[in-house]
Amino acid sequence: MPKTAPYGSWKSPITSDLIAAQSIALSEVRLDERRIYWLEGRPQEQGRFVVVRANGRVIDMTPKPYNARTRVHEYGGGSWTVSDGVVYFSNFTDGRLYAKGDNHTHPRPLTPAPTTWERQWRFADGVIDLARRRWIGVREDHTGDGEPVNTIVDVDLARPGREPGRVLVGGHDFFCAPRLSPDGRLLVWLAWDHPNMPWNGTTLYMAELDGKGRVGEPQVIAGGAAESIFQPEWSPDGRALFFVSDRSNWWNLYRYDVAARTTEPLILMEAEFGVPMWTLAASTYAFAGAKHIICAYTKGGRGKLATLDIKTKTLRTLELPFTEFGSVRAVGNRVVFRAAAPDFPTSIVALDLSSGTHRVLKKSTDVLDQSELRISDYITTVKPVEFPTTGGNTAFGLFYPPRNPDYEASSTEKPPLLVKCHGGPTSAASSGLSLPIQFWTSRGIAVLDVNYGGSTGFGRDYRERLYGSWGIVDVEDCVNGAKFLAAQGLVDEKRRVISGGSAGGYTTLAALVFQDFFQGGASYYGVSDAAALARDTHKFESRYLDWLIGPYPQEEARYRERSPLFHVARLSKPVIFFQGDEDVVVPPSQSEAMVKELRRKGIAVGYFLFSGEQHGFRKAANIQRCLDAELAFYAIEVFKTGLTL
Repeated sequence: MPKTAPYGSWKSPITSDLIAAQSIALSEVRLDERRIYWLEGRPQEQGRFVVVRANGRVIDMTPKPYNARTRVHEYGGGSWTVSDGVVYFSNFTDGRLYAKGDNHTHPRPLTPAPTTWERQWRFADGVIDLARRRWIGVREDHTGDGEPVNTIVDVDLARPGREPGRVLVGGHDFFCAPRLSPDGRLLVWLAWDHPNMPWNGTTLYMAELDGKGRVGEPQVIAGGAAESIFQPEWSPDGRALFFVSDRSNWWNLYRYDVAARTTEPLILMEAEFGVPMWTLAASTYAFAGAKHIICAYTKGGRGKLATLDIKTKTLRTLELPFTEFGSVRAVGNRVVFRAAAPDFPTSIVALDLSSGTHRVLKKSTDVLDQSELRISDYITTVKPVEFPTTGGNTAFGLFYPPRNPDYEASSTEKPPLLVKCHGGPTSAASSGLSLPIQFWTSRGIAVLDVNYGGSTGFGRDYRERLYGSWGIVDVEDCVNGAKFLAAQGLVDEKRRVISGGSAGGYTTLAALVFQDFFQGGASYYGVSDAAALARDTHKFESRYLDWLIGPYPQEEARYRERSPLFHVARLSKPVIFFQGDEDVVVPPSQSEAMVKELRRKGIAVGYFLFSGEQHGFRKAANIQRCLDAELAFYAIEVFKTGLTL
């Protein structure tokens, strides 16, 4: 029989060391003929990213100490590709491109060594031009003074290690997705300029290549300052170019006929077939032969996988036990993708379209398979919620009620609530299994993961609710989500905390400062001074705040008005901060300024600065420390009750 004990005091087998020790990150699926590859992030190896291949058995393709990670745009993505059995990857430590095949004892450098860590070339989102023996991709040049220069370059594979690449395309602030036509005659790419982010507006270009592989005069195929284009891909015969556009308010699929120079929609529906390009080389669709596309889409905050008949434009949703899909790749009837569900960890999955059967190739954690731990008994069920918010609008979230088979609370008690704010802010809450969320719910603490106005997955209009209103709309939606759950009798209206990372950290601090509602919170590398961020962040996001708040310095007064640091006198609740000392996206000075002011006021505050961590923590020991410290901080300084580690 379960014991009766207060919410928040329950003991749980989902411990921080279990989460940190047995979880890996899975991403970036690639197919090379019949061979399957993907990328693994391993906290147990100090956050090293490893390219692996599954061909009968799973083997590491990039050996220690190499780290297949890039810092293009700081968030990276697209750090590697594979062609004809050879893996081409960017190494995090020196930024160089390397090649590693079965016949290579060690990875072979393709670009020169940098002079210093700060002054290096960074490479990403590459493809291999076998006919011309070159790598074509994005290069971010940090060797000069001032803002780094982004271009599309080629690297000669026949002259390894000599040159950092020849510039093929320049003239814009950012580039991504260079894709070569099947006959090698045409190149397409995406580009955009400050102050836009890629989900605000991008332009799709196409150009012919001459006999020496040089790029001719480009022509605009789609996009612009107010249209976001995502993932251009060539049809197998090269006669058409496919891409995702949000011109209808929703990221839908389109086809461009190269000969006729005409564009038509393949599917028009209130669903998102694209994602915000925080990282490069994302893939939501692939060609399953010449007549069909396999595509992932999000509707109502939940993901689906479907086949699309290109000729009839008929979409058929597949019945699969997952709610989140990504990195979709296909060869014929074989489809491989990343997937997850609320009760199933992020995994690499292979699907046979002929039989409709799927097979899990790798899980991010196997703790649910260890029967002696009974972890699956403690996994709560996620409940999508819609709730009224400011201005007569509706906002969305994922609600996780407490669950622990060993305990129950008294009938008169309601559980405390932890409101989580995703980063971005142009991003979304994940519907996949999150052991860190189950860490809380299995201890009797409810969680609401808010898709506040500005989140993706609900159309462009919903994203644009945050235009000029960061620190207002997101905060109001988090507060109103908590009020809604309390009004439904699902949580305690007096015991609520808020936590978030990066942009979510800013929302956390803004909610604590500008709304007398939450009893405390946790900021993970969050923004406290918006003006300082505008002056002192990396190139990719250096003008993001123009859209979120207003142009700087013209709107300096508004920046000060929205910055929690300058209104700390209004804060009287405990806060704990977590920060990486190598973070260039949100520098440590942001957290430290806030900590200093709170200490001066005598308010309970915690501060953890992790050596060797950047924007987001990748080392197992640090991930574990954060969970334990946040829980202990709430127990001691906020709820002042017997929360149990």
